[in-house]
Amino acid sequence: MYYINFNHPEYIHFIGIGGISMSGLAEILLDRGFQVSGSDMGESEITEHLKKKGAQVFIGQVAENISSDMKAVVYTAAIHPDNQEYQAAAAAGIPMLTRAELLGQLMKNYKEAVAVSGTHGKTTTTSMLTEILLDAAKDPTISVGGMLDSIGGNVRIGRSDCFVTEACEYTNSFLSFYPTVAAVLNIKEDHLDFFKDIQDIRQSFRRFMELVPASGSVIVNDEIDDLDTLVEGLSCEIVRFGQKPDSQFHAMDVSYDQEGCPSFLLKDTRQAAPVCFERIFLKVPGAHNLADALAAAALAFVLRIPFASIKAGLENFHGAHRRFEHKGDVAGITVIDDYAHHPDEIKAALAAAKRCSYHELWCVFQPHTYTRTKAFLHEFAAALSAADHVILADIYPARETDTLGVSSEDIHRLLVKMGVDSHYLPTFRQIEKFVLDICQPGDMLITMGAGDVVKVGEDLLKN
Repeated sequence: MYYINFNHPEYIHFIGIGGISMSGLAEILLDRGFQVSGSDMGESEITEHLKKKGAQVFIGQVAENISSDMKAVVYTAAIHPDNQEYQAAAAAGIPMLTRAELLGQLMKNYKEAVAVSGTHGKTTTTSMLTEILLDAAKDPTISVGGMLDSIGGNVRIGRSDCFVTEACEYTNSFLSFYPTVAAVLNIKEDHLDFFKDIQDIRQSFRRFMELVPASGSVIVNDEIDDLDTLVEGLSCEIVRFGQKPDSQFHAMDVSYDQEGCPSFLLKDTRQAAPVCFERIFLKVPGAHNLADALAAAALAFVLRIPFASIKAGLENFHGAHRRFEHKGDVAGITVIDDYAHHPDEIKAALAAAKRCSYHELWCVFQPHTYTRTKAFLHEFAAALSAADHVILADIYPARETDTLGVSSEDIHRLLVKMGVDSHYLPTFRQIEKFVLDICQPGDMLITMGAGDVVKVGEDLLKN
């Protein structure tokens, strides 16, 4: 593997530079004086931002984008060997690194390298921890998988020895990391185009936790199935959070306001004399955000952050973009957007919505990848049935080309059998017209999915 010397800037090219994580890494290298170029399939706010920072960005991925003066080429999991730039770099003998390998190498430059993993909640927990660290004047470097207003994007470049990033399990990418502190928020079935089954996924997370040195800490959700077996024999400190009374960090006296936002008393039972801290009032709705707040608080305590900053940071957090984000109102209809693309995430988002005030709840869902849709077909239908009305768009294929014989219409049929008011409208234009015709003032509309379904709400708000 090629190793980058971050103290000696050189020329690095990114295939897929417009991705949320790739762009963050590119920006960090630019800040360190590297010459950076990259390519993507289309222009975006991210690519425009990188251009302003000094990167050369090519639209389209062709062999001509690769030049012999490049010292290394970085690529994402979505890039395959038949990609023209990949082939050109390989033919030229230019060293190639995965996104995860570059991120792992970068982590080795920090004394405190925090990696937040889990099937769900990574972006929210990382964002909450960011707010806490900012309040504590920790001056961290942050790489987050969403846009966060308080740092003006998806990356923050600090000058301290603290680095915080999300750690994704897909293709075992987080096994290239070097964390001193790791969080495991949850372990669920997902990415079954890569993993064999839940046991394969659990084994991957176990190997990730083994990366933490004996001097480090793993913060882990106490509600993960068979947790004792999963963490048995780890040499580092294990800190448990969750809703169990014996979890080292747990919430007491939980209540919800009229917008569905929880407040709670944080209890720390790590010492012989447990401590119950004063009430924390979250500004984001749902029990899933409460769980993420507990994880962020546990991480902060391990990083020796005082409770005053933990409370202030959590209460300053108003959500990352595309995480139950209030987009606006049109014709009296409240438009929310959420990144949920797994049945558990859909359940959590709709449960949060049900704690809010509205007349009827409409969910526009765009499934993400054929593999995931086929694997969780019945689970998707069950989760979506919590909405009063469901509108299904065509599947967003992402990295996939094989349809596996599955479509959004299959979810629609299951919902109809369950007695749910469901509609299958393949295009966004059809959905937008339908919504304007049928939704009533006081209704809530949630656009949901990891693809580009956010455009539905944004287009509606232009009316």
